Amino acid sequence: MQKKIYERVPVANPEVPERIGRLNELAYNLYWAWNPEAINLYRKLNKTLWEYVQHNPIIMLQEVSQETLKEASEDLEYLKHYDSTMADFDAYMNDTNTWFNQNYPNHSDKSIAYLSFEFGLHESIPAYAGGLGILAGDHLKESSDMGLPLNAIGFIYNQGYFVQKISEDGWQETSNFYLDFHKLPIIPLYYEDGKKVLVSVTLPGREIYAQVWKMQVGRVSLYLLDTTIPENSSYDQQLTAKLYTADLETRISQEILLGIGGVRTMRLLGIDPAVWHMNEGHAAFLSLERCNEMVAAGKTFEEAAAIVRKSDVFTTHTPVPAGNDKFPVWLIEKYFAPMWQKLGLTRDQFIDLAKENTEWGEQFTMPILALKLSEHNNGVSALHGAVSRKMWHFLWPERSVDEVPITSITNGVHSFSWLSRRMGLVFDEYLGTDWRTNPDDPKNWEKVDTIPDFVLWDVRRHQKRMLNNYITRAARKAWLTGSVHPVQIIAGGVMLEPDALTIGFARRFPTYKRGYLILRDYERLIRILNDIDRPVQIIFSGKAHPADEPGKLIVQQLYRAIKDHRTGGRMVFLEDYNMDIARHLVQSVDVWMNTPRRPNEASGTSGMKAAMNGALNFSVLDGWWAEGYNGMNGWAIGTEDEYESNEAQDDADALSLYETLENEIVPKYYYRKDPAEPSTEWMKMMKNAIKTLSPMFSTRRMVSEYVRKLYVPAIQND
Repeated sequence: MQKKIYERVPVANPEVPERIGRLNELAYNLYWAWNPEAINLYRKLNKTLWEYVQHNPIIMLQEVSQETLKEASEDLEYLKHYDSTMADFDAYMNDTNTWFNQNYPNHSDKSIAYLSFEFGLHESIPAYAGGLGILAGDHLKESSDMGLPLNAIGFIYNQGYFVQKISEDGWQETSNFYLDFHKLPIIPLYYEDGKKVLVSVTLPGREIYAQVWKMQVGRVSLYLLDTTIPENSSYDQQLTAKLYTADLETRISQEILLGIGGVRTMRLLGIDPAVWHMNEGHAAFLSLERCNEMVAAGKTFEEAAAIVRKSDVFTTHTPVPAGNDKFPVWLIEKYFAPMWQKLGLTRDQFIDLAKENTEWGEQFTMPILALKLSEHNNGVSALHGAVSRKMWHFLWPERSVDEVPITSITNGVHSFSWLSRRMGLVFDEYLGTDWRTNPDDPKNWEKVDTIPDFVLWDVRRHQKRMLNNYITRAARKAWLTGSVHPVQIIAGGVMLEPDALTIGFARRFPTYKRGYLILRDYERLIRILNDIDRPVQIIFSGKAHPADEPGKLIVQQLYRAIKDHRTGGRMVFLEDYNMDIARHLVQSVDVWMNTPRRPNEASGTSGMKAAMNGALNFSVLDGWWAEGYNGMNGWAIGTEDEYESNEAQDDADALSLYETLENEIVPKYYYRKDPAEPSTEWMKMMKNAIKTLSPMFSTRRMVSEYVRKLYVPAIQND
């Protein structure tokens, strides 16, 4: 019999006056994270404190003075804002006429499970590393907006990813931090007898347990597993401590917990998903657990696998072999010998489920396991889909490359999480508010051309001033510590000019993203930066994985160039990249630059966020930009040609980068009939970018494609 499970929603501050008491309730639903009016309920209490607590409403309520809360509860203007926002929140949560219910009313009783190693939902919940997590977070937010019956499974990492500090010499130094769960919007789950809800999996020689927490993301529930509980040994408590450990035993244990533990969590909660979506190969062990359930109920493995395939969805995110998790066969033997016996398989039959012959010998490759046990597979851009079909063709040798069963759904971004509030208000005025209801409808964006140039330009100038103020505050905070060298303050951006052409480059720093490419002709770069009449500024930010020595060397190479006095302070590195820095950059820079080695960028999403805010993309024709670029909404770096060597490709792309900067981007930005007015040609390109890219690369379009192309076919197979 299914045990009843109860939520114990914490109260951030029991002393909040009753008149505004629902501030406690709202703090425990991430709805506020993408609704500016909800954010302003907390921000208006104390703007300085809001920045200090890193935009965390729970800590805000815990730290704000009782006097301030009392004043707010008696302030008629604040109360009007409060009542309106809470009414919107209630209407949102109680709406049954959602996109999903309108389009698929016969499937509203079905459930979709979405499993991911990381979720980037807000900077105050630093349990994400990069693009994969941010995409997963945006997927949940859009699923909530659209009313999908989706439940997600992930981990709550008590040490998050890592804190990045850049030394005076430019070396990335890392340190750990510890999340205080009492200051996060996570809700513990309990049984009627008061015992916390635990899920268990078997590892060699022991059983491990994870506490199940819930995070409410609008209308979507995200269940987070946590092994830092006394039921586990000190070693096993570390399984959910950090993201992306390099230790293989820890990694395989984490993936067992995510995949097998994820299935068991759904069972404990009484949820029976019709669709199981694996966001990357980390969750692929869920397919084995589902087969295990069916074999235990009397089916053969072949019969169970056939059923599992029909309802599994797998999204692959990388065309880079090093980005695909592989385990040596001896490790699989250690962890899975009992399972293959339960499945009725021999050792060789089990290994064959994911075997790949590599230069290091036989490996058990997680994307192969996912592909073999899923009928519904996709890459994350059209180009990545083609690369993936070629990459995994050896699994279907009897088919042509084009017939390999991997489609593509190009990534998108959650418009309301990344669009600046002020730009959103301009869109409301000139486009009408239907763009908010249907952000993927190109017709809603055609009216962008009616926005007067000076209106858009004023928003852009405002956002750039906001960015400058943000950078200055961060530099002042660092200087006040007394522990940084003056050159680090310069490198932090205190000499930036709000009216100069500003380029953003922010992302992870693996070698294939070529963070060094802009430095290839350094003297030429110096001349571009320091043109007296037409200066250029470049803001860098991003992290290299702690185990990625080549990536850390690229960060150091950049930082040493940034420190060079000849740059005039016009090159900047913002350390400890997070969602807050990302939001400021994509909402403010004039140009968003991306230099991956084609075709290694599966998709990329940061440029999409920048485009809807009026920035122009300047990128290699890889990932999403190969689809988005039309010749009038940004610029391409290089061509789609193939090269005989990486050196030749770098030379050609660097030359294209410099020539485009000098001959097209800089002149177009600075060519103005009146110095007080924006460049007419620049504004034309900006409007073209907003109206062509915003609908095309929204998560509304992305999630609707997942529903139509993958989820509904899987549901119909159920």
